[in-house]
Amino acid sequence: MGLGNSQPKLYPGDILEFPGNNYFSHFGVYYGERDGVPYVAHLTIRDAETKLLLFGRAINASVKLDPLDVVGKKYRVKNYLDEKHPPRDFYVLIKPEIDEIMTKPVTFDILFNNSEHQATMFRYGVKKSEQIEKVYSKIVPTWKDLFEKKKI
Repeated sequence: MGLGNSQPKLYPGDILEFPGNNYFSHFGVYYGERDGVPYVAHLTIRDAETKLLLFGRAINASVKLDPLDVVGKKYRVKNYLDEKHPPRDFYVLIKPEIDEIMTKPVTFDILFNNSEHQATMFRYGVKKSEQIEKVYSKIVPTWKDLFEKKKI
């Protein structure tokens, strides 16, 4: 099954955003093709039971290489920090980092090490998560109000 004309041309090192629920998307880095199959490197939680994230953390996570259409049929390229941070060289830096980190356990943390943090770390060498910053900007003022009103 082809990607169709609607999808942009992908380059190794591109950050891909897979829309999730109303709050969170899943992110990965385009790794390139193997035998004509496009692959994505992404931070994923391995075991079903750890999907019940305790305080948004899962110890048993890892960076995996999966076929693009297994990760998601809908996606967009989201190289949103290119203006601020020059993308790092895929073959010199990103690919070896992906290949190495796949052999190690990784802690998933919704606030500090989610799939978006991992993707921006690969591409730019900088951890960033716009979606968490947006959630924070909504949550923190609410908490502040409640705190000032002595509700929490």
